Amino acid sequence: MKIGQIDLGNRPVMLAPMEDVTDLSFRQICREQGADMVYTEFVSADALIRNIQATLRKLNISDAERPAAIQIYGREVEPMVEAAKMCAEVNPDVIDLNFGCPVKKVAGKGAGSGLLRNVPLMCEITRAVVNAVNVPVTAKTRLGWDCNTKHIVEVAEQLQDCGIQALTIHGRTRSQMYTGEADWTLIGEVKNNPRMHIPIIGNGDITSAQKLKEYYDRYGVDGIMVGRASIGAPWIFKEMKQYLLTGEVPHISNKEKMALLRRQINESINRIDEFRGILHIRRHLAATPLFKGIPNFRETRIAMLQARTFAELNDILNHVEATYLGE
Repeated sequence: MKIGQIDLGNRPVMLAPMEDVTDLSFRQICREQGADMVYTEFVSADALIRNIQATLRKLNISDAERPAAIQIYGREVEPMVEAAKMCAEVNPDVIDLNFGCPVKKVAGKGAGSGLLRNVPLMCEITRAVVNAVNVPVTAKTRLGWDCNTKHIVEVAEQLQDCGIQALTIHGRTRSQMYTGEADWTLIGEVKNNPRMHIPIIGNGDITSAQKLKEYYDRYGVDGIMVGRASIGAPWIFKEMKQYLLTGEVPHISNKEKMALLRRQINESINRIDEFRGILHIRRHLAATPLFKGIPNFRETRIAMLQARTFAELNDILNHVEATYLGE
């Protein structure tokens, strides 16, 4: 699969953009574990052109994580164009347009998946951004706004006509948010549409190496993007890539997994500061499958997620590793 001149190989596995998750450290770890391409957190076009420092920091891309895409969102043409130009200055491999975020503060204001209610504006934004930058432009969206407006087959054609070089489709409507089961049948229809010639990337509910391969075989997509299943589990990319190659899921020890989580903690603290770095990493600690199934773990989990200093958190992790994880 290629996006512009970027060759991602056969059946690539990609890290989805996720707010407060896909920071530089996590992206780099996921690349090391086998992710073929990574995406930044959502970048607000309006905040970017106002030079909000927290937003500007999201543009930092290291050579070690490439190929990497910056994903931007907005609801107006000019701010999106200006933001795309600012992104292009830091030389990302791809600029991705977020037409899929379902959260109220984004979609409710007409950005993200809110643009599924105004496809002409979505296309106007896309066409303007494509014409404004020399970086490959892609888009990520959903099946439709709700169950009555699943127009993704037609929307995909229109976005392609605007000049995007790949399209990612999350198999839910905006109304579904992240509930229910992702419906890949329409993703498959887009891929099998004879009018489509750009790569189609599927997204939604890919939680294991086996399911990844099953969906590649069943729907014939060019790429698959993994989101929530990677939170607190960057090693999932190693499992998926090896399973695609050999049909076997590699054994990754609890010690190796814990080392990756500890690295995230350290790099989060070093990047921000001790208190906010620990706050940032809590989402990964809460979601990680490493601690699932440990008996009578509730009190330890609560203490871990309430830790406010590195020393406190480190003591808890040392106890967990020594008491429960072995290996």
